[in-house]
Amino acid sequence: MASPKIVGSQRYVSLDTRRRNGTMVSTAVWIVDLGDGTVGFTTEATAGKVKRIRNFTEVTLRPCDRRGAVAEGAPTWTGRAEVRTGEAARPTVRAIRRKYGWQVVAIDIASWIRSLRTRRRVEDAAIVITLDS
Repeated sequence: MASPKIVGSQRYVSLDTRRRNGTMVSTAVWIVDLGDGTVGFTTEATAGKVKRIRNFTEVTLRPCDRRGAVAEGAPTWTGRAEVRTGEAARPTVRAIRRKYGWQVVAIDIASWIRSLRTRRRVEDAAIVITLDS
């Protein structure tokens, strides 16, 4: 059985999601154990991975480096993802802030600057994954 604590203790994981045409897309993401038997990460609500998860909830996770390179023989975990926005996303956002600290602040500042340039604010989304047993 995949333990959320083990998965959530990784610094980065490679998230594999499926496009409508069946092609798999890998993306390196931060990951946290949410303490309720799930793991999660945050992203912009308009991100491609959010669109793919809304179409196909099945995902695969593997430990990776910050560039998404997965070591040979790395463990693989599977699960079902759910997109949460608004108030439902807050626990995941808080957990990411606790784990990644100043890095989240840097990304928030960059997003704020971008929103000033484009004059629109992009909503954040939380992806919560229930791992298969």
